Amino acid sequence: MIGWPGVVEWNRPVGDQPPFQNNLPVNPMRTFARWEEVPLFDSEEAESVYWAENRPDMRLMEAAVAGTGEAESVTITLRIDPRMLARIKRLARMRFLNYQSMIKQWLSERMEQELKER
Repeated sequence: MIGWPGVVEWNRPVGDQPPFQNNLPVNPMRTFARWEEVPLFDSEEAESVYWAENRPDMRLMEAAVAGTGEAESVTITLRIDPRMLARIKRLARMRFLNYQSMIKQWLSERMEQELKER
């Protein structure tokens, strides 16, 4: 059967064999349990390669989506360079997060780190 151009053909694994894509073995994605395990990237290409091979653990994703459980919050205004905000939003989309929630998570993690270092 002739396939459509650009369409990936998946073959079902047989027994304990790994899945195949276009008759080549597909490496399973690695998972990480902490956001600190995500490195800083030198380029978008390096970041793209990382996210093609890695994904957050489901518990980490659920915790990020569920939030901290705090009922109250205070609205603030924060001025951010538009290019930086665009990069933050792109990172959040790749992690399936709301960018504001991701920023709050980063701030919380950094605050805990600073308090531990005291």
